[in-house]
Amino acid sequence: MNLKELLISANKRVDDFHEMQRLGAHTNTGEFIPAGVHYPPITKYPEIKYEEMFKGYTVPEDGLMDVYVHIPYCSKRCIFCHYPSIYNGSDSEKDKYLDAIEKEIDIYLRTLNIDKIKLRVALIGGGTPTDLSPKQLERFLKILTKKCDLSNVRQFNYDVSPSSIIGAEGIERLKILKTFGVDRLTIGVQSMDDNILSHMNRNHTKKEALEAISNSMKMGFQTNIEFIYGYPGQTVESWYEELKQIVKIDVHELQFYRLKVDAYGDQQGTIKKHIFLHPDECPIAEDTMRMKQMVFDYLREFGYEENLRRVFTKKKSYISLYAFNQCCMLYDQIAFGLTGFSSLRDRFVLNTQHFDEYYKRISEGRLPFNRGYVRDKEAQQRWALILPLKNYFIRKNHYKKVTGFNISETKLYPIINKLKEYDLIEEDEKTIRLTSKGAFFSDEVVGLFYDTRFIPKERKYFNEGPLNPYSLNE
Repeated sequence: MNLKELLISANKRVDDFHEMQRLGAHTNTGEFIPAGVHYPPITKYPEIKYEEMFKGYTVPEDGLMDVYVHIPYCSKRCIFCHYPSIYNGSDSEKDKYLDAIEKEIDIYLRTLNIDKIKLRVALIGGGTPTDLSPKQLERFLKILTKKCDLSNVRQFNYDVSPSSIIGAEGIERLKILKTFGVDRLTIGVQSMDDNILSHMNRNHTKKEALEAISNSMKMGFQTNIEFIYGYPGQTVESWYEELKQIVKIDVHELQFYRLKVDAYGDQQGTIKKHIFLHPDECPIAEDTMRMKQMVFDYLREFGYEENLRRVFTKKKSYISLYAFNQCCMLYDQIAFGLTGFSSLRDRFVLNTQHFDEYYKRISEGRLPFNRGYVRDKEAQQRWALILPLKNYFIRKNHYKKVTGFNISETKLYPIINKLKEYDLIEEDEKTIRLTSKGAFFSDEVVGLFYDTRFIPKERKYFNEGPLNPYSLNE
């Protein structure tokens, strides 16, 4: 499809966007509010006493859990990043962090009263988890594989930056990852435009990104690459040129993120200040809608479909099982490291974002979380609806297993019926899912199920239409 053809469909989505604003389902400013990965939002979690966090909790019956480890180091700070990290950290600082990670895992094992974690899926993220020397990378993987039982592992994911897996040292890192069973890499490319990459303060060029992708594919890793759209300096025309380059790469999975301006965690990235100082550089909301729809239409021509929200693959088997397990299956997942979050079947644990506090708690033999939320009956019902609906679909029998209630018995069901009237949700005997239109506005649709205490924006930011989230949940 050429750009003119793509814009026919894209402009219809702009009309839908304006309708969503009129109905009160989308902010009247067009501001993007991510939803549906956590519920309630991370910033809404209160402080919790240490002894309360795991009171009454037991590991799943089959003993299987997913694991996330956060490595908070990068060579440079990207303008769009909202995570705390250390830049150009010394080897001694990284060794100190690996010491703490090892102790944290041991504390967790004692807390759960288990000898090893029976690993289903692992994800190592950051930061840049490959911003370690090869020697440190090997040490970390020895720690993790020693303390986890990998006999049932289905997928071992690693987030990497392009610059960390090119050249002789990069190839050495890839060989180490392969040796320890890592089978899937997510490469943060972010853009195929060198000017945009420079503006983002990325530590790589397009050429280096392509080299990294080639190295990953040649060594047999399932390869996923990430991109951001709606970034300052991007236009509909330049985004079309990027898409033409992206589809030529032919990797297993493509992920597309709309630029997040406001932090969804505890640290605000510098992107907000930049846009405040240079508002004319940022694409208008209507153009970000066009860019998003162009992804759907253009990638479909090359065999890619959205098989998990904002994730495009040619086969469903290529998706991240970590994301699928957490957001669709609602499996128990534990996390280690700074800002790591453990998503458990009836609660959520958030590690501190402060290095000093992290090290202090570990030295005291305590887990480093500082906030958490044990969900009550209603919060559990909302959580079990919001995450699967946003990312895949709701299986009614699974919903009852997780909550103890038929979804039709909950106070959320009238909202579901209301959204059917506007072609945002559809239902059959076994499932409830987003329509094509609903999937496009997935963040906004699932945000309509938030308790009014947890809606990220005040009521004044939404029109008083029939889908105003405050009216629906009062």
